[in-house]
Amino acid sequence: MGERTWPLLLTALLRGEELSSADTAWAMGEIMSGAAVPAQIAGFVVALRAKGETPAELAGLVETMLGRAAQVDLPEELRESALDVVGTGGDLAHTVNISTMSALVVAGAGVRVVKHGNRAASSSCGTADLLEYLGLPLDLAPEAVARCVAEAGIGFCFAPGSTRACGTPARPAGSWACPPSSTSSAR
Repeated sequence: MGERTWPLLLTALLRGEELSSADTAWAMGEIMSGAAVPAQIAGFVVALRAKGETPAELAGLVETMLGRAAQVDLPEELRESALDVVGTGGDLAHTVNISTMSALVVAGAGVRVVKHGNRAASSSCGTADLLEYLGLPLDLAPEAVARCVAEAGIGFCFAPGSTRACGTPARPAGSWACPPSSTSSAR
């Protein structure tokens, strides 16, 4: 696809056509820069999911997100052994926050942990909610997260601060047209 516009991408997806990694990279760039409006984002995500994502389409999305991710630069010895823990974003059953508890247990056992998370979306308590309740700061710069991992054995990357130039803030599940479902198929 030469020129990229939302109508062209959405029409292609609705026809069941595959997008190139450059197409999905463009779309993610528009989303992360804040140039895309909620209707475009929703249309893109729903149409892509309904069609079924290809490896090339996912690669374009991932490459764009990684290009805007805040890098936590750990020393080489920590980089090789640190564990990266992130939850699924909620279980819809309002049970306990397993990913945060497991990160704390693993760190307590001596494994260095970088934990990623956000506030509750479809559960009772997100990682950020739990850590904030414990009195920990959420808005640490990547350098401070690296220092926490080195000195305390665990550091937290708050999701809203983990991407640079992200003009569209994350929305809680309650504001989604269709929140994530535990019955959704995963590929």
